[in-house]
Amino acid sequence: MKDMMLHLHLVRHGQTTFNRYNRLQGWCNAPLTESGLADADKAGSKLAGYDFAAAYCSDTTRAEITARRILDINEHAGHARPELVADMHFREQNYGYFEGQDMSLAWTAAGGPHGAKSYNDIVAKFGLAATRDFLKEADPFHDAESDEEYWHRVEGAFALIASNPALEDGDDVLQISHGNTLLSLAHRFGGEGLDLSERPANGSVTDIDFDTTRPFGEALTIVHYNR
Repeated sequence: MKDMMLHLHLVRHGQTTFNRYNRLQGWCNAPLTESGLADADKAGSKLAGYDFAAAYCSDTTRAEITARRILDINEHAGHARPELVADMHFREQNYGYFEGQDMSLAWTAAGGPHGAKSYNDIVAKFGLAATRDFLKEADPFHDAESDEEYWHRVEGAFALIASNPALEDGDDVLQISHGNTLLSLAHRFGGEGLDLSERPANGSVTDIDFDTTRPFGEALTIVHYNR
């Protein structure tokens, strides 16, 4: 494999109705709100100066619409438009039975048996991985992704980018992502000193350097988070 450092620009999709109503949204779809369309356009304005060599998003409508609006702005600014690749590996965490449920109730159901009353309480007492494992345990169908299942899929997303033969060292890549995935990446790769007290906002940009020659656990460096 050739030496290649890629500059990834991960955008959280625009606000959806489920975001607005504080409901868990992983593999399920909910439409962008008017505010969500504005989120996408704001991100497009932030990224209007970049020449994107490739563009990726999850195969959810919220991600695809966000991506196309950003690429519209980028193309209007005079840049060549890359083909948008939509793939399931870029999806948000799968919440299984809890998809679409009120977030506070879902996390209480997951953490309650372990003495944790909320998402933040689970993280504080047991770590981020436990949020996924506890939710899968609480899911009566066990369809929610475990921490191991989640990271295996996410690693596949980065492998898909690394395998793109058209990419060269130093290229900028657009990637439309999701709130919990961005937070999880920041927890895992951000290092000490990164302020993770706030979830990434809809339309925010997180910049990551991706060394495609290194094992996944060592390949990512958070350059900017939630800007």
